[in-house]
Amino acid sequence: MILLEATGAFLKTLDTWDVIYILILAAFLGVEVISNVPAILHTPLMSGANAIHGVVIIGSIIVMGHADSTLALVLGFLAVILGTLNVVGGFVVTNRMLQMFKKKK
Repeated sequence: MILLEATGAFLKTLDTWDVIYILILAAFLGVEVISNVPAILHTPLMSGANAIHGVVIIGSIIVMGHADSTLALVLGFLAVILGTLNVVGGFVVTNRMLQMFKKKK
């Protein structure tokens, strides 16, 4: 059961099925949005997504600084490593895509 606080006095609970329903709807919406992106916009969108993942890395470093247990520290370290791999891989893919649009010598 997940608790969400909408306002100070109102507290709503979400059951497991509600969360699963929201995740399924989000997945379908994500697939629909991504499938309708033209190829020419893919590179700028990838760069924006990489910038967002950079914020995730900073957030996980801050969380690691406030970790009280070894488990929290290890999970934070894994978040930093996986986020960094995602950012670097995204920029490599973006660079490779941009190379396709350059004129060959």
